[in-house]
Amino acid sequence: MNAIMELRSTTPVGLLRDGYHNVFAGCIRSSSKICCNLFGAVPTEKLPQCKSSSLRHSKVKLKCSVTVNGGSDSFSGDTELGPSLVPQASELADARVIYCAAPAMGHNQELHPECNSRVPAILDTLQKMELTPEFRGKEVIRIQNFRSASVDDIAAVHSSAYVMGLEKTFSESMLAAGAGITVTDLVVAASKITANPPSGFALVRPPGHHAVPRGPMGFCVFGNIAIAARYAQRVHGLQRVLIIDFDVHHGNGTNDTFYEDPNIFFISTHQHGSYPGTGKMEEVGKGPGEGTTLNLPLPGGSGDQAMSAVFEEVIVRVAQTFKPDIIMVSAGYDAHVLDPLANLQFTTNTYYKLALFIKQLARELCGGRCVFFLEGGYDLRSLSYSVADTFRAFLGEASISSKIDNPAVLYDEPLLLVDKAIAKIKAIHAL
Repeated sequence: MNAIMELRSTTPVGLLRDGYHNVFAGCIRSSSKICCNLFGAVPTEKLPQCKSSSLRHSKVKLKCSVTVNGGSDSFSGDTELGPSLVPQASELADARVIYCAAPAMGHNQELHPECNSRVPAILDTLQKMELTPEFRGKEVIRIQNFRSASVDDIAAVHSSAYVMGLEKTFSESMLAAGAGITVTDLVVAASKITANPPSGFALVRPPGHHAVPRGPMGFCVFGNIAIAARYAQRVHGLQRVLIIDFDVHHGNGTNDTFYEDPNIFFISTHQHGSYPGTGKMEEVGKGPGEGTTLNLPLPGGSGDQAMSAVFEEVIVRVAQTFKPDIIMVSAGYDAHVLDPLANLQFTTNTYYKLALFIKQLARELCGGRCVFFLEGGYDLRSLSYSVADTFRAFLGEASISSKIDNPAVLYDEPLLLVDKAIAKIKAIHAL
């Protein structure tokens, strides 16, 4: 079995999987794709001088065959074991985007909108738009070998009875959650060595923001963003987490998970009256978490002007008051005007501006730490180009939305209703 890595480094790397190690070794050469033999599972107890509390610093002798640009080499030496394939510090400092993809190809139902074509369509478009490491070199890092989430990671959000009761979708859902954890690890690591760390994006499915602590809901199995938020608190000590959810549907699972938590501020903008019918303005949190949940249902037809006003008048003010340690984003692209499941009028340019503004907000408030998680988006073309333009925002490049968006499909936004909604939510939260 071979593993393809698009990481550039000059030192051996290792991959930790929960309780055992799938071990890779090799001297990775600059600007090269490398095929390393996967030596298989090595039980943790058989690793020399290796303890779970110090795995990042444990070393083990390995031999590895490496194929670079058609030629073969062998490498023998020490390799460091860590929780993911970790780029060197210099690579993290130079990167502008770090991403993982977990397409869950086996998790599919014929003719279902949340299909296994979604992530591949995004990856194809990133390649077509020359936004991948192959074209961007050190600016973009794609992590292709990363650990699944552990049961403990999942159980920090979901009930153990639910987790253990899953079968068919278990491994792919664990991998999706693991992708978010991996990207979080790397963004946090980068923020320790540069004031301008890369933005992260977990291009994963199944999506997660509808999954409630006791079980699945909507198209979601595990709450990927909620799991990563708890992980950031537990592992990295980033106690104050701001979650922004701009999916067209209310992120009820994330809402419920943190409804009584004062250290996680959850903001959701969603279409009024859409699935699952939750997310009323009056839902503001409970007990110690009262005031750290903000739900803003938008009237049908809301689009770029509405979201720009919401960001400036609501999201920025909340973020500045809350002072987060990290910003996480449930990035749903189903508010796009061409998406079949709702009736908002976001465009590629709307998503570009959201990414640009959120990245800037993170730089101002929390050392640039910002991680996006794919949620909805079911028109493959608008989904793919919107994600690609999100990448361009992360890279600090101009939007190409004028070449993609069709103004002829847009109609007047209900701005009076939007203004009333903004005024009401500002009054409720004293903004």
